[in-house]
Amino acid sequence: MRFNITNMNITALARLLKISPQELREQLPKLGFDIGQKAIKIPKPIANKIIKDWPRLRRQIETQKRIEKEQQEAEMKEKLKADKVTVKLPKLITVRELSDISNIPVNRILAELMKNGIFASLNEKIDYDTAWLISEDLGLDILPEGDDTEEPEEKEQDKLKEAIKDQKDSLQSRAPVVVVMGHVDHGKTRLLDAIRETNVIEGEAGGITQHIGAYQIEKNNKKITFIDTPGHEAFTAMRSRGAKIADIAILVVAADDGVKPQTVEAYRILEKAKLPVIVAINKIDKPEANIDKTKQELSSQLKLIPEDWGGKTIMAPISAKAGTGIDELIDTLLLLADVESENIQANPGGQPLGSVIESNIDKGAGPVVTLLVQNGVFKTGDSLSYNGIDYGKVRALYNYLGEKIDEAGPSMPAKIIGLKISPEVGDLLEVGEGRKLKTKKIKGLDQGSSLQSQSSQEEDESVKRFTILIKSDVLGSAEAIEESLLKVQGSKIKVKIIHKGLGNITEGDVSRAEAAGAMIAGFNVKIPTGLEEIVREKGVEVKMYNVIYDLINDVKEKLESMIDEEVIVTDLGKLKVLAIFRTEAKKQIVGGSVLEGKIEKDTIIDIERKGKIIDRGVLVNLQSGKQEVDYVSEGEECGLVYEGEPVIEEGDILIIKKQETIKSSL
Repeated sequence: MRFNITNMNITALARLLKISPQELREQLPKLGFDIGQKAIKIPKPIANKIIKDWPRLRRQIETQKRIEKEQQEAEMKEKLKADKVTVKLPKLITVRELSDISNIPVNRILAELMKNGIFASLNEKIDYDTAWLISEDLGLDILPEGDDTEEPEEKEQDKLKEAIKDQKDSLQSRAPVVVVMGHVDHGKTRLLDAIRETNVIEGEAGGITQHIGAYQIEKNNKKITFIDTPGHEAFTAMRSRGAKIADIAILVVAADDGVKPQTVEAYRILEKAKLPVIVAINKIDKPEANIDKTKQELSSQLKLIPEDWGGKTIMAPISAKAGTGIDELIDTLLLLADVESENIQANPGGQPLGSVIESNIDKGAGPVVTLLVQNGVFKTGDSLSYNGIDYGKVRALYNYLGEKIDEAGPSMPAKIIGLKISPEVGDLLEVGEGRKLKTKKIKGLDQGSSLQSQSSQEEDESVKRFTILIKSDVLGSAEAIEESLLKVQGSKIKVKIIHKGLGNITEGDVSRAEAAGAMIAGFNVKIPTGLEEIVREKGVEVKMYNVIYDLINDVKEKLESMIDEEVIVTDLGKLKVLAIFRTEAKKQIVGGSVLEGKIEKDTIIDIERKGKIIDRGVLVNLQSGKQEVDYVSEGEECGLVYEGEPVIEEGDILIIKKQETIKSSL
């Protein structure tokens, strides 16, 4: 492009380059064109050079802006870290209350929530986990309200640390335990499938892992244990427990989708657990895959800088579907395990301790537990206890392949049969006698394999309740469903779980639901053929699910349908009647002056005479200066059309009110 002028106007050049004149003046000196901050024109040769090189110069400007922004964010994070404020929060808190407690502006809290894919209003309640998720970027160190000590799980982990600390001379290397996390559709299950060369995908509804499992592989005579944790936010509690018992984490991110809110949430959990992280950039075989863009998002959003960019984070490009890069990923895990070897040790001859990674009730076998051994050796015949309570004996042990074994050592996942009490996911069981319970009630379960929710004991007559009975296949799923349902309820309507249990739906469940007017939700369970007729006769709603999202969404829709519409009346302004122009059977046209506020059409009019409201009508039309308008402000005169009983007189005060009917959200 050529110009037949000696100089070119800065404004014209800026318009051509699609940038503001001021920004152009600021950026050109940084790019080597020192034209002066007050320059109006620019020499033609320089202008032509800038136009010719503009694509490259624009990229340079954008790169510089990004670097400056990242530096500012890093400086802000360091400042927040230095000025970190500790606050104690309840299980649920509104955004406004969080702002008041932390002295952080509401807009900033809302912005952080939006960055993490959470859209909340000023008075909407968020749970403790959500507040913790954004606490780091807000410079907050949050603790549960009324809890001055460590969480129960942390106390249990301390028990493990103490058991190992006193046995340094007897410590031996064990297999590293690897946890796989990431967004729900980014290929975690496919990755584990590729690693262990078995197909577990077809049995997973919707491609979603429904319960935690553990598997072992062996390469170069070295074993690795993998824990498979679900990737959706519905399983935050289960996932948090999974992270605490792992040594290394794989964060799976799809190369065609990049960093998602669940990716951020998973990394925050890993960061809190202080686990070394390897990022597996999956789906590199897809045409739309962009590895560099994915690395850029990981760098800017999570501050995970790749090794090849001068950072410290190992990023392994893989295709779980095609099997590309899997061997290299396993080799990398083994190398990282060697680096972390001092932290990956146990004493096979010491106190046996193991974390529960799955727990369910089998109709024939009773409580069945999947345990990850963390210290010592568990053997058939051992007595097990938790928190000093006797949980029963190990009648049989099975490895992850379903083979019967006599003992299980450190880092080995094992299935245990023979317990009297069903532990919860995350419990730390130890070998040893405990005090026996007087009743034979299973923890959280009665003899009919059911769990009674605490929420069923909380009653508030002023709050509506949606009643539900839950039956699921395993305890981990039941816990995840309950936790998710408690998150979707609101202040105006609550979820009341009258009963939750394990196994297929029974006639007793139907009777209980009928008496309470409850819906029965079955997850990965069945309803016997003979029971279907009874369900129809009693008119009980029974819905079956194999994807937790569907269950949660259905309940959410039911909750929203139960919320009453609210009528909100807002005072807008007052008008003094100065003239009556026309009076008809059900209508008047009057003129007046706005005393305060403003007057809008399609609003309610209360007629005030001598301090008393004598009637009410509707304002259907509004004029100012012979022009139809939507509103008139204080101090202005106007004419209006009033619909209602024609009782308005000169000197009356018209109080204008706006009435809105809204459907409240949860």
